[in-house]
Amino acid sequence: MDLCDLSGKVAVVTGGNGGIGLGMARGLAEAGAAVVVAARNRDKSAEAVAELEGRGARALAVEVEVTSEASCRALVQTTLAELGRLDILVNNAGTNLRKQPQEYALAEWHRILETNLTSAFMCCQAAYPAMVKAGAGKIINIGSMMSIFGASFTAPYAATKGGMVQLTRALACAWAKDNIQVNAVLPGWIDTALTVQGRRDIPGLEERVVARTPAGRWGHPDDFAGIAVFLAGPGSDFVTGTAIPVDGGYSVQG
Repeated sequence: MDLCDLSGKVAVVTGGNGGIGLGMARGLAEAGAAVVVAARNRDKSAEAVAELEGRGARALAVEVEVTSEASCRALVQTTLAELGRLDILVNNAGTNLRKQPQEYALAEWHRILETNLTSAFMCCQAAYPAMVKAGAGKIINIGSMMSIFGASFTAPYAATKGGMVQLTRALACAWAKDNIQVNAVLPGWIDTALTVQGRRDIPGLEERVVARTPAGRWGHPDDFAGIAVFLAGPGSDFVTGTAIPVDGGYSVQG
């Protein structure tokens, strides 16, 4: 058995048209999976699909609003109609807004929670029947270093990412009987559009991250291709409920 072979599998990646999501989509595609790029920006999604198809993969763009239950369910139904099955779900869609806790409007709090955490729950619920029908499934939830550490400027974001780990554990316990493995990935400081603004807003962040990271660099979205393939493939069939840092050693550096 090839423990990294995803031939014949279908993966949905929310927020899959850029950053960590696209890095994971590349890995899944190169391992043989058909990939559904689920996101709001049509142009970016079309570019991502073209790139994946250029690598020889079957890929499909589906426009989704992850804060809408109906849209999440439509995403799954479109995937089943177009590709016939759903084996892998990557809950990667997310947003952030950096402020001190007292400065957030309640609407901002709700927007971040709904985009980052509630969306993952709704997508998991929508995908569950298809995975049960297939007899197996893999769910990969994207957490953060803020699942582990506190920071003064990320109260709602950190709440969602801590919640993502606990959601992962709950689903792993509930759905093991259905042969569905649910795991979380905790990215460290990764060079993406979300962190560009953070490096502008927080003086010295770039240098502090490099100094603290044993690998001596910021991460790149393609650093997530391997963990995506592992958690989506047969090599992780007895791995569930975990939260795995992919951070160049940031979280273990004293």
